[in-house]
Amino acid sequence: MGLCGNCYENAYAESFRSRFKMELLDGGGFLSLAEARLEISHHIICYNAERRHSALGNNSANHFETQLRATF
Repeated sequence: MGLCGNCYENAYAESFRSRFKMELLDGGGFLSLAEARLEISHHIICYNAERRHSALGNNSANHFETQLRATF
């Protein structure tokens, strides 16, 4: 997240939270805290490994990071 009071700097975090709520929490809740932790972990792993982001050149976050590390 970015600076307080600057909505443009928070856009990436807000986008993630929006997707998170829409994809994971739509239609109900969890039966237990353990189930919630498992589903949240799985969702974040998939989000970083599979979802393509236009801000990253239509690459997944993991792929972008791998490419970035290879340049150093």
